[in-house]
Amino acid sequence: MTERGIKKVVLAYSGGLDTSVIVPWLKENYDNCEVICFTADLGQEEELDGLEEKALASGASKLIIRDLREEFLTDYVFPTLQAGAIYEREYLLGTSIARPLIAKHMVEIAETENADAIAHGCTGKGNDQVRFELTAMALNPKLKTIAPWREWDIRSREDAIRYAKRYQIPIAQTEKDIYSRDRNIFHLSHEGGLLEDPWNEPEKEMFQLSVGPEEAPDDPEYLEIGFERGIPVSLNGETLSALEFFIRLNKIAGAHGIGRVDIVENRLVGMKSRGVYETPAGTVLIKAHQALESICMDKHTMHYKDFVAVKYAELVYNGMWFMQLRQAMDAFVQVTQQRVTGDVRLKLYKGNIIIAGRKSPYSLYREDYASFGEEDVYNQQDAQGFIQLFGLPLKVEALLSIEGTGKTGYQTPDYSQFKRD
Repeated sequence: MTERGIKKVVLAYSGGLDTSVIVPWLKENYDNCEVICFTADLGQEEELDGLEEKALASGASKLIIRDLREEFLTDYVFPTLQAGAIYEREYLLGTSIARPLIAKHMVEIAETENADAIAHGCTGKGNDQVRFELTAMALNPKLKTIAPWREWDIRSREDAIRYAKRYQIPIAQTEKDIYSRDRNIFHLSHEGGLLEDPWNEPEKEMFQLSVGPEEAPDDPEYLEIGFERGIPVSLNGETLSALEFFIRLNKIAGAHGIGRVDIVENRLVGMKSRGVYETPAGTVLIKAHQALESICMDKHTMHYKDFVAVKYAELVYNGMWFMQLRQAMDAFVQVTQQRVTGDVRLKLYKGNIIIAGRKSPYSLYREDYASFGEEDVYNQQDAQGFIQLFGLPLKVEALLSIEGTGKTGYQTPDYSQFKRD
């Protein structure tokens, strides 16, 4: 063991600015410990090019790359979509659901390689540090976690660039292109740079997965998505693997300007941050899934599921993927999805997703039941008793008001007590 008790570290390695400088920093500050870099292939595509050469040149003993795209989609993306989990009304959790998967494999590699610690390049201000470390705590709390951003003297990305230059580490970022990005098969996030001022409009050149709606085709495109138990399985009648499904749908939706979100969100640590996200396929799927649920799910289950979805999103955003409550809620969600099977037809047009049709063998919608004609299922005369019972609390409150004050409810209320002085 070294003087600081660390002889081998598994580093979550992206090849970006932060993790590039962490390799030499770990060796410099932890008595020349061995650094094993781990990269999860989640669909970064060209970002993976040349990573091994770069990691070794930075001082790592080796780079381990695992293709986790299918696992990411089937075990993390799909359950989140089935739950309808959306953080603060708009964020589809593209980064949040990737971190526990990466951390899970880091722990596995650390155990296989007999490492003493894992390390990550998350800042001390963000959410990702929590997501990585809570996962490690849930799976193997005996592993030490090293978070350089909470230890070193580097205070900005400009400082990190200078550190990288000192060690002659090639980096993609420059002082002019200072965005922090996270990309996977599900989404691409952008933070930093001019986005730090929420008044600034994102620049056109920043986007990579989608065109602007004004640049999208003038003709709409129709899609048909087939679901089985809440999971997308076919696109335009062709059964596809999860990976191929997302590859195709991302291209189609991105070409029509679908999936851009610009939000100021509340981080777990208490501060607000601005992020711009591109989630083309995911945005289409959440819309289609909601449309199918609308005909397959009964009222009470749907309303309660909407409540669960908010809590589900909060837990995932806060890094609690392996918490028992999230797993229990997922069990509930899976029950709700047993009959969410069918097809949804959508029209994509200049950033808009328009539901053009939906059908299911389990549909609870019946035209003959919903019509105003006479039938055997519903007797309109029954409505009178229902309304009397449903409105009974309102009736009692009004009667008491009349008895006590002589006033009826239609009189204009006085809001003067709420006016500012």
